[in-house]
Amino acid sequence: MAGFAGTLVISPVPRRFDLIVFDWDGTLFDSTGLIVQCIQGACRDLDLPVPDDQRAAYVIGLGLHDALQHVVPGLPAERYPELGRRYRHHYFAKQHELVLFPGTLDMLQALKARNHWLAVATGKSRAGLDEALAHSSLHAMFDATRTADETASKPHPRMLMELMAEFGAAPERTLMIGDTTHDLQLAANAGTASLGVSYGAHEPDAFHALGPLAVLHSTAELQDWLLEHA
Repeated sequence: MAGFAGTLVISPVPRRFDLIVFDWDGTLFDSTGLIVQCIQGACRDLDLPVPDDQRAAYVIGLGLHDALQHVVPGLPAERYPELGRRYRHHYFAKQHELVLFPGTLDMLQALKARNHWLAVATGKSRAGLDEALAHSSLHAMFDATRTADETASKPHPRMLMELMAEFGAAPERTLMIGDTTHDLQLAANAGTASLGVSYGAHEPDAFHALGPLAVLHSTAELQDWLLEHA
């Protein structure tokens, strides 16, 4: 469209999604390897069968109780809290070493400049997420967050539905982004669109059955997709 004096005026890309919700571990935060090691270390501490890397990584994104039940099925119920304490012991001793994936801050700032609402839906505890947000100085980037210990664990849709209700965002105007099938199943259960990222906990071949709009292979690819399509 021509403007005054022949100046070309380019219209901005229309915004498709008002609310963009990110998983945390393995999507924004490079923590997959540490979580796997801490699950394995907790099992060793209690002389329990130690899961291999794939089995331990599968549970990332679930609430801790659900994750431990999957990793060590059949453990007497009274022993899961003990296993959870050993996991936290290992994780909190090392979490200061974790970093954001390269380019994450730039991506979030670009989305904020486009006036998207940004949120986190995570299997972490509230204390764990708050610690991670403080460590990464990202509190100001997010308009809302939900953790597994204050609502239902993924893939139950409750945490995503609570976030949509908080902002009055319709499912068709909401996008969920994650690195696991739990994240994409959460989106499907809540009736929202999703994106998968391949650099986290789950193999991306499992994503396609859950219908993500795309599977991206780096934060840079994710940012490009969001700025062009979201």
